[in-house]
Amino acid sequence: MADGLRWRLGRVGLRRVLAVMLVLGLTSCAVPQLKAEDRLFLPVTAELLDVYNLPPQEFQDTTVGGLSALAYDRQRDQLYALSDDRGQFGQSRFYTLSLEVDLDSQRQPRFSQVTITNVTPLSDTQGNPYPRGYLDPEGMALSPRDTLYIASEGDVRQNAPPLIGEFDRTTGQILTSLRIPDRFLPDAVESPTQGVQNNLSFESLAINAAPGTAGQIEPFRLFTATESALVQDYEDDPSQPLNSRFLHYLVGEDQATLLAEYRYPLSLEPSGAVVNGLTALEVIDQGGHFLALERAFGLRGFAVKLYQLATGGATDTSSISSLRGDVSGLSPIRKRLVLDFADTPLEVDNLEGMTLGPRLPDGSQSLLIVSDNNFEGDRATQLLLLRLII
Repeated sequence: MADGLRWRLGRVGLRRVLAVMLVLGLTSCAVPQLKAEDRLFLPVTAELLDVYNLPPQEFQDTTVGGLSALAYDRQRDQLYALSDDRGQFGQSRFYTLSLEVDLDSQRQPRFSQVTITNVTPLSDTQGNPYPRGYLDPEGMALSPRDTLYIASEGDVRQNAPPLIGEFDRTTGQILTSLRIPDRFLPDAVESPTQGVQNNLSFESLAINAAPGTAGQIEPFRLFTATESALVQDYEDDPSQPLNSRFLHYLVGEDQATLLAEYRYPLSLEPSGAVVNGLTALEVIDQGGHFLALERAFGLRGFAVKLYQLATGGATDTSSISSLRGDVSGLSPIRKRLVLDFADTPLEVDNLEGMTLGPRLPDGSQSLLIVSDNNFEGDRATQLLLLRLII
């Protein structure tokens, strides 16, 4: 009897051991082993669907060109495109465009028509045009207040400072501007020792707004970054990546506060590049994830890459006077490649503007990107349609 009891207990114990082993085996198979870095990013992919070449043209006595930023107005289903004209071909301005997207014979979304419907000049607080060369409009985002925030690179040579202004969407008149820290302002016209580099200032702008309640507009976040390193951050060793500075503002009803600033490491310049920098930002969630467009130009033409950014854990650099030299102790914004346009059949031009666009016919999210033709002769403006999957 004792032997039978021991046998039964042994069988029970064996079944328990086998059950535990089975659970452990199933668990190890069902839960993938993720790297710590993988947990930082969203599973984002982007697919190039179509390209529309907007021909050079005149519209309401302005030359259409230099399109450097986009903002999609979902409520009105229209697109705003900012021209970086400094006054050479007309008053600083943005255009309104209508888009029509349908399906091709393969049931893939494509542009059917892109039409310019309006142009809005930008003006100062008195409603007057800005002096020629004062504004270099490069970044734009639509705010929950139904206004447009516009970033201007300024012009160091003309003692025109960079600007981040809130403009009336209908009239184009500036309403207010954000305070830019002194470290971003050049301290001299000739050979400055601090501040933005000429033509490498604020090229990008993005807004993250949580839904309001009962018609109220909650404070929202505004983000911008320098296209390249500040003068005091510039590193002339080509084997080291340059560091841009990424700014995070909180904008309320009556004031705006700079909450933080982060180090954004640019990708190393391709061989033969003469220009390399961050040209556009776009918010993709409420958790500190963004899309970033980096563009380089040199002997091999244009090289453009789309990255996902993760700002969580980045060190606040607002109290650090220089990012030159060893910055290994400063956690940067992390980034992951989403799309290298060299891997697509498209020969890309000078891509500079980006926005989340309308929903595609299949319900997926579109991403729109535009090129700046620099007002060069008969050079077309590229408008790209991508499918973004998050």
